[in-house]
Parts: sequence; structure tokens; C-alpha cells
Amino acid sequence: MERMTSRLRRLISEGGLIQAPSCYDPLTARIAVQEGFPCVALGGYALGAHLTTTEPLLTMTEVVEAAGRIASSIDAPLVVDGGAGFGEPLHTMRTVRELERAGVAAVHIEDQIFPKRAHYHREYREHTIPAGELADKIRFACQARQDPDFVIIARTDAIQTEDFEEGMHRARLCAKAGADMVMLFPRDDEEARRAPRECDVPLVYVNSIGNRAGRPYYSADQLTELGYRMVVDAISSVVVVSSAIRDLFARLRETGLAGIEPSTAIETRRALEVIIGLDEHYRIEEQTVERNRPDLGHDR
Repeated sequence: MERMTSRLRRLISEGGLIQAPSCYDPLTARIAVQEGFPCVALGGYALGAHLTTTEPLLTMTEVVEAAGRIASSIDAPLVVDGGAGFGEPLHTMRTVRELERAGVAAVHIEDQIFPKRAHYHREYREHTIPAGELADKIRFACQARQDPDFVIIARTDAIQTEDFEEGMHRARLCAKAGADMVMLFPRDDEEARRAPRECDVPLVYVNSIGNRAGRPYYSADQLTELGYRMVVDAISSVVVVSSAIRDLFARLRETGLAGIEPSTAIETRRALEVIIGLDEHYRIEEQTVERNRPDLGHDR
């Protein structure tokens, strides 16, 4: 059986753009895979919102546990937001090892200070560590992996906190330290176009619709044309779900009814049961504990 790390390496080597939507739990991840995505991501913002806290307050244990549940439920590589590595290089090494044991295919480590501040979501200000410290984290993260195919992605926010040239400097520094890919955040269309031309290392773009910094939001075709090798859609899933649930609960509160057509509910429920593999569960029970029941097959 092909390891997910090796599969991700193969996808990277094949060229083109790898689309990885951010999925915060096994259900969203399995839906993404069934919709044809070759890879999924576990983003810090989405997970933090899902747990009703915030990314800077997440612990390594929470991230590893969430990642393990997702990785074990899908047949696709999982890319995980490792934040700032949860500390210094030594802490980053443990983060890599724990995620690798959890079945993760890749992690991105960023140059934010640790502990991260909630202000990270509103404004970057002076929250990045020196370039040399980021390079140290990436170098030791690469040393920590047991599987040589485990992908290390260096993330830098320096374009936001300093300027484009510093972001390019850090990208090259991390590539030299062993990073397989670099995730960065161009501020405008001009910088987004320049970055792939000025970096030899494969670049990851983050689509974050509605981001406060006004960063561009590109289609897959546009990012392919620009030369990016992966795109992570960071927050769409959690935004859509929270909006839909809010609308549903508002209707329930006002009327006591969900406002969903029965035929639609039946169809959706059936699709959900396929996603979670209920038919296979039925089959096993029919061959064992339920095999003598005369009424098998009745839909409840």
C-alpha cells in the first residue's frame, strides 16, 4: 500500500497545482476526497473555530489528535498547520514526530512568535521571529522526520510584516535548510506573480476569502498559470458551515421546523450514510449478529 507521504511526494513531482481544501474534521475531509480532491489540509483557523477557541490557543495535542482522526478516515494525504512548531527547534522536532506518527503527510511551520497572539488574526505587526530562527526550526524539523517522504513546508509571513524582499530571502533560506515547499503571503497581484518567478522552491498559496489584509483570491487555473504548486483554501468550509447552521437554527427557533424538503433530507441523509460507510457496517452485521433476523433490509 502506498504511503500517504509518498503519494504527496508523487503529486508534487508530477507538476501542476495540488488543491487542498481546509477540512476541520473527518466528515468534511471525507466529503472533500469523495469530491475528487487529491489532498486535504487541516488549517489552524478552521480547527480553532471548530473548537470554539482560536488558532493561537491550540495545543500540539489538540492538533495531533484532530489530525490523527482525519488521517485515519481518508485515503488521501493530509497537510497540517503546525503553527510555530509549538516552541523552539526542539519542540518543533517533537511536533513533526507526533504528526508523522498520526499519519500526516506534511506539516507547515511558520515564523510567527510562540506563543502566538490572538492579534495574529487581525494584524501581523511585529510578530515574526528572525530569519535565522525560522531556518533553524526548518532544519531541525527535517532532521526529526523518520519517513524521508514526509513533506516539510516552511511558512513565512515576512512579506506582511516586513516586505517582499524579506519574504523571498526567507523562502530561499528555508529551501537551503531543507524545506520541500514554502508557503508565503503576497500582499497584492504584482507580488503574487513575482514570487514563483523568483523562488526555485515549490510555492504554496493560501486562498482565504474575506481576509482582512486584502490579499488576492485566485482560481485554480489562475494559480496554475502563475506557477504555484499547491493551494490551500483556508476558511471556506468553516465559514459556509457556520452560516448554514446559523440559518437552520434560526428557522428552528422561529417555527420549530427545519425548512428542508423531505425528499432532499432523505437524499442527503442517504449520501451521508454512504460517506460514513454505513452499508459496509450493515453487511458485516448481517453476516454475524443480525444474520438470523427475518426483517433485515427495512429502512428506518
